[in-house]
Amino acid sequence: MNKFAPLSKLMSKLIYTLMLTAGFAGAAQASKADHQEFEATLHAPFLADARATSELPEARTFTLSFDYPFLEQAKSVSWTLEVVSPDGVTVQRWTGQRALAAKPVDVRVDWDGRGDGVILSDGVYQVLLRASDGDGEIEQSWEIGIGKRAAQPMPAFAPLPVSRQRGGGKVKPGAAATTQATLDGADGAATVNSVAATGSLPYTIYLGNLHSQTNHSDGGGPLASCTGAQNPQSAALGPADAYAYAQGKGLDFLMASEHNHMYDGSDGTNASADPAVAKALFQSGLTAAANYNSAHPGFLGMYGLEWGVINNGGHMNIFNTTELLGWESNSAGQLIADTLTPKNDYAAIYTLMRQRGWVGQFNHPDSSGQFLVNGTPFGFTADGDQAMALCEVLNTSAFSTNTSETETSRSTYEGACNKALEAGYHVAFSTDQDNHCANWGASYTNRTGVLIPTGTALSSASMIAAIKARRVFATMDKSSQLILTANGHVMGERFSNSGTLNLVANFASSGGKTVSAVKIYEGVPGRNGTVTQLSATASTTITPAAGEHFYYAKVTQNDGNILWSAPIWVTQGSGGGTTPPAATELIVNGGFESGAASWTATSGVITSDSGQAGHGGSYKAWLDGYGSAHTDTLYQTVTIPSSATSANLSFWLKVVSSETTTTTAYDTLKVQVRSTANAVLGTLATYSNLNKGTVYAQKSFDLSAYKGQTVRIYFEGVEGSTVSTAFLIDDVSLIAQ
Repeated sequence: MNKFAPLSKLMSKLIYTLMLTAGFAGAAQASKADHQEFEATLHAPFLADARATSELPEARTFTLSFDYPFLEQAKSVSWTLEVVSPDGVTVQRWTGQRALAAKPVDVRVDWDGRGDGVILSDGVYQVLLRASDGDGEIEQSWEIGIGKRAAQPMPAFAPLPVSRQRGGGKVKPGAAATTQATLDGADGAATVNSVAATGSLPYTIYLGNLHSQTNHSDGGGPLASCTGAQNPQSAALGPADAYAYAQGKGLDFLMASEHNHMYDGSDGTNASADPAVAKALFQSGLTAAANYNSAHPGFLGMYGLEWGVINNGGHMNIFNTTELLGWESNSAGQLIADTLTPKNDYAAIYTLMRQRGWVGQFNHPDSSGQFLVNGTPFGFTADGDQAMALCEVLNTSAFSTNTSETETSRSTYEGACNKALEAGYHVAFSTDQDNHCANWGASYTNRTGVLIPTGTALSSASMIAAIKARRVFATMDKSSQLILTANGHVMGERFSNSGTLNLVANFASSGGKTVSAVKIYEGVPGRNGTVTQLSATASTTITPAAGEHFYYAKVTQNDGNILWSAPIWVTQGSGGGTTPPAATELIVNGGFESGAASWTATSGVITSDSGQAGHGGSYKAWLDGYGSAHTDTLYQTVTIPSSATSANLSFWLKVVSSETTTTTAYDTLKVQVRSTANAVLGTLATYSNLNKGTVYAQKSFDLSAYKGQTVRIYFEGVEGSTVSTAFLIDDVSLIAQ
């Protein structure tokens, strides 16, 4: 039986058209539902507010804000608010419910500054909000100061030089002594803090906003009338306006991150859209950034995409793409983009980004239900680890019209970013404003700080290089900086170590701020566990356990503003200073270039047939694709050492299908671990015609549960009776360490 004709080169083009006109067009009806998401924020004043009296000096009001954009049916929100002492004890607790319909609602909680009537000890406490709409839970936390708090001792640190512009005035490097910034000179120029970099840290800090929108998507709304997202491409102000505004507010850089699915001029799918017009609009944005940068040296306008949707997806920035990426098509079946990227297929977008050299950021991430790979939130792929460099740890309100940097509505995502780190992603923290109104970078004092080698000009190339190196920190105070070092290595680095490790949180403030609390956190990449606090001192010396670790610093200033350093990643050798066990490849002939050697497969599975290319080389495993009822199998027997500390299975998969359904899995591929007697020990994943795409995507699974066992790595493809689906597998690997 020959494999079905749609898999020939000629018919592959027909399949692509069918995918657009039927499958992808039907599945890509982006609508309000794509943006539905329960939102909860907490405003907890760090210091006592107007409610304070001489009898109740620590009194203040907490504000809980709930919203659910495009909610069609009222929901009940349950919430719990706690004040937690520095040693982790809950000293005050409130609970409640609130009906939520079409409009945002606020809940005010007045607190007398005591714990159930008891005067509290001085210190830095935590206010923790947990809110649930019945489908998911959001957690927000902020630190607050109680009583007199001695400034925490911090290491002596000469701050790195900063370079800012305002109103077009060029900033000149200053002397070695710190000077106070003057931002209101008659000519609009800025004199800024600047000190000579130390020999070990030869970097200059640039501060800006990596997440905002203009009228190329749903941003750019005039401040006088902006109350939320704009209708796509309807507002008056575009990228050049945004760059000028941000530069005038003292930012060094601004990213216009436009929603990739709005280039058709619609928040849904515009069936009459002209792909040429959409692609030209995207290219005009790249041109606007280039032209602005050419005319304004020292400022960097960036232009790229915010890819994905909120509901059952997750937004991510792609900073340096030169291609418009999308999944929508018009009524003629034409893709409204340069390159097809299937909606919500994060493994595939990571692979494309790695192949193109693009770099990205997880935007306002949720801890659950987003960035799914094989059904796992923040599911790890090696491609994703290369492509995703940043994670937003804090955002101010996307629809703020504040221009005095005093916005109180803001959300934290440290828990979600920690989940990404524990999954194995090497990401640094960023903080942005997600401006949709025309106040780019002005709603609050938060900035993303990027370290670029001193003497290297600020440019697209130097910015992307710094982001790829993870030399980035997040600060709520644009006048402060936080640099973590470890044994002379700077944050963002990955290095091997033996013996002791000295972690130092280097803090500097040109605004005279002191530190109320400093914490250093520790985690293990790939463990998928919990990040824990390692110490509460700025300088900590430890001897880590053998294996992989990451560390980052978090500082709370005496005004409540917080800074997060980038992590640093350390591979610790065992006691004698030796290196960790070397990685061992357990799969033989994983790329199938030796034909069927070491594999057992049904007839015709391992092939060099030119109808479909392999991921690498000429051979691949081609399961099914006949257009009739058929089952193909492929497996290899391996023994996973009992001494292994980790075992990771990965392979590259492409699903090619003529099925047009977007809801029914007619044809399936199961990835399993089986015994040598062929008993199923575990099903790692099931793919189907619903996962069809045009590129290979890497899949990855932890097999450490099978240490000490001899097992079969087993693939089983089952095809239905009428329509063709082929499962293409290549470059299978099982690394034990």
